[in-house]
Amino acid sequence: MQTKPLSLYHIVKEPTIKKEKTPVLFMFHGYGSDENDLFSFASELPGELCIISVRAPYPMQPYGNAWYAIYFDAEQGKFSDDTQAIVSRDKIARFIDEAVQAYDLDKDNVTLLGFSQGTILSYAVALSYPQKIKNVVALSGYLNEDILKEGYEKNDFSNLTIYCSHGSVDQVIPVSWARNAPVQLGKLGIETILNEFPVGHGVAPQNFHQFKGWLQGKI
Repeated sequence: MQTKPLSLYHIVKEPTIKKEKTPVLFMFHGYGSDENDLFSFASELPGELCIISVRAPYPMQPYGNAWYAIYFDAEQGKFSDDTQAIVSRDKIARFIDEAVQAYDLDKDNVTLLGFSQGTILSYAVALSYPQKIKNVVALSGYLNEDILKEGYEKNDFSNLTIYCSHGSVDQVIPVSWARNAPVQLGKLGIETILNEFPVGHGVAPQNFHQFKGWLQGKI
């Protein structure tokens, strides 16, 4: 499956198990990384998936990319550029539609897998546009309500399922931030738990095997 020139740069792994309708998993990397990072998981994920790993739109120096800027020298500590994040949220939503059409994928079986900043954007896309998304795998991120579409609370989330995990000793994004997500999601009728692992800002092997098993039952 040749990569097509769509609005966001991406790489693709074709499914090894053909179905009448091909489910798709989109990968969104973290701050300062690129599309190759999470793609290392691709060969280990369910074979029926078409996997599309996306590069964030804002290049960083000397390398890497971001979904939005983070100002580490802000007086209140880290400051996220929420305006830029909202732009990326909508870029992703448009890209999903483009890719589903371009690669002839099942629009009713779309999974988002994010890490860190990619998880923050995956939450934002899924809650703002739940009609586009079936599953979310939210790794080492948190729910930023300031970048959700206005009036998102009124959306229908009945077909959306979310897996959340975090390192209990994460020094980049505190686990306390991540623990808020299941609480907020519960208020929307999305029942989930935060799966914690004794690691820092990364994905432990047991974490990978757990979300892989979860995913296998959802696609």
